[in-house]
Amino acid sequence: MDKCGDAKMRPCRAVDGHGDPGRTRPRGLWSWSSDVRTWGRPGFCLLGALLAPIRVFLAFIVLFLLWPFAWLQVAGLTEEQLQEPITGWRKTVCHNGVLGLSRLLFFLLGFLRIRVRGQRASRLQAPVLVAAPHSTFFDPIVLLPCDLPKVVSRAENLSVPVIGALLRFNQAILVSRHDPASRRRVVEEVRRRATSGGKWPQTPTPHAISRTNLCPWGWGWYWDLGAFIAGVPVQPVLIRYPNSMFLPVYQPSLEESRDPTLYANNVQRVMAQALGIPATECEFVGSLPVIVVGRLKVALEPQLWELGKVLRKAGLSPGRVDTGAEPSRSRMIGQEEFARQLQLSDPQTVAGAFSYFQQDAKGLVDFRDVALALAALDGGRNLEELTRLAFELFAEEQAEGPGRLLYRDGFSTILHLLLGSPRPAATTLHAELCQEAPSQGLSLCQFQNFSLHDPLYGKLFSTYLRPPHTSRGTSQTPNATSPGSPTALANGTMQAPKQKGD
Repeated sequence: MDKCGDAKMRPCRAVDGHGDPGRTRPRGLWSWSSDVRTWGRPGFCLLGALLAPIRVFLAFIVLFLLWPFAWLQVAGLTEEQLQEPITGWRKTVCHNGVLGLSRLLFFLLGFLRIRVRGQRASRLQAPVLVAAPHSTFFDPIVLLPCDLPKVVSRAENLSVPVIGALLRFNQAILVSRHDPASRRRVVEEVRRRATSGGKWPQTPTPHAISRTNLCPWGWGWYWDLGAFIAGVPVQPVLIRYPNSMFLPVYQPSLEESRDPTLYANNVQRVMAQALGIPATECEFVGSLPVIVVGRLKVALEPQLWELGKVLRKAGLSPGRVDTGAEPSRSRMIGQEEFARQLQLSDPQTVAGAFSYFQQDAKGLVDFRDVALALAALDGGRNLEELTRLAFELFAEEQAEGPGRLLYRDGFSTILHLLLGSPRPAATTLHAELCQEAPSQGLSLCQFQNFSLHDPLYGKLFSTYLRPPHTSRGTSQTPNATSPGSPTALANGTMQAPKQKGD
């Protein structure tokens, strides 16, 4: 195992597929060149067709052989006992059995040798491992040279046969997508294990990537900064096929220890530099790619644009639709009424367009959502008229006093429809905007000052509410030089525009 890099975090190069440490790949990270000559390709295809089913069959056998070892390690232990590291014969027999069978499993899947660059730090030196990029189903191979550290996984994976048993064996930290309290508990558990003084094995946290950019940590869940909240040293681990690379331990500064976001961004930048790819502020909320603009998260391509493409393909002009939505009054409609209002006859088009709107438990949508989306797609209103219409549709009468105000739910609905912003992010921004107001709502003047005249968010509205069109009726994401869109910095980082003082 070669040592790579030094304590100053100089980037290091992975050995390429031919074992030459001085060679780097001339194209992208995921590019590769084949040495198979023309006469060898028929043999390659023939042997692949014969050996692939055999390898997969044997791999499934090994996968199911892992289950007895995984079950034996936790059999008879209470939940309280599982809150502490397992030791003794269970640790020795079961851990080594699972490690050996896991290596055999990847061998059968074609990973004949795992090349490792760098030196893995001890659990005292780096309680947390930060692994990236996480982009394939084979990425758990990084756990083998790390001696099967404890992982963070979705709670839903416990119901998967064999995989659930392996997670219990691993004493994995489980997080639920649907329970905010669960996400906070995960952060606290990562902090507890990371500050145990080496009592717990290292905890790896996987992070997402596109094929050309290193994305921020996690998928937009609350625990995405959990690896950095504890403020302890971390060791970056890069997965670069056919290699795994350990970078030197990253020692956080005092400022980074106090600011997990700063800590995470700096580690991301170091890892992206070592991989030779740019970092980006794009992240994922569920499966939705978003960028951070100020205090708000906005979709890279709002669903409003996709809805426009669907309607134009069906030959519908949004301006010809008489919506007749009543201000401040919710009217729930089903799919049949939706098709009648929009004058759509094709069932597939109706189902596709209807799915863009949030449905309640009965499968109904608020017709005000439809009216605002069609008005935004029509293009016949300027921004002032459109924001006034949005306010009139969703503002509510005050409980005390005259006039109407835009409360949290209406505000988050407008931003979700027009900008593709996740509702939790919009709710947080609404609370900040209302801090200076005596009530918990925004007046029309306050809402338009935010959406039209704010130096940051005003540009965002002007960009997203005028999506570019091609002659074929398709839309595309904002250009990198458009106001409110992400811009490329000199260091290769993709960054959204920020306010002064952010």
